[in-house]
Amino acid sequence: MRSIEGCATWRTDGHLELAWCLRGDMARLRIPEPRTPDCTDGLWQHTCFEAFVGVAGDAAYREFNFSPSGQWASYAFSGYRQRETAIIAFTPPQIVARLFAGRLEIEAIIAPLDLPPMAATARLQIALAAVVEAADTIDGCHSYWALQHPAALPDFHHRDGFTLELSPSPPSPD
Repeated sequence: MRSIEGCATWRTDGHLELAWCLRGDMARLRIPEPRTPDCTDGLWQHTCFEAFVGVAGDAAYREFNFSPSGQWASYAFSGYRQRETAIIAFTPPQIVARLFAGRLEIEAIIAPLDLPPMAATARLQIALAAVVEAADTIDGCHSYWALQHPAALPDFHHRDGFTLELSPSPPSPD
């Protein structure tokens, strides 16, 4: 694998638009096959793309996982690795994955109600990350990619890794 690029856009309608582009020899990677899009735990055990979204000054955050298969997972945390006890019904994100020779592209759109509370009026702090599984090793070796790894070992939940900041966009004119 050569590189991964990621970007986030906070649209004027409140949706969060995310995109990743993984470049490299796709034959050497284990890319999940397309499946019925549904909420699925454990996506991080194989190639998947992740976003961690919090509001500046608040310990709570949301985690979103997107598989090239079309499956997804969303989680709410009240603080560092502290899962919310209340069940939250997340809206299925819109996911598009495209596999080409030499690259994998994935796009996901998150509904405004699935973002952390106060997101509509506060600055978002985002960590974009990816787990990439090799296909050409015996143990299915994984590599962990992030905008920043703030600790010695990869830890996507570490708040110092939420380095991408977006401010709310003004509403679009009617």
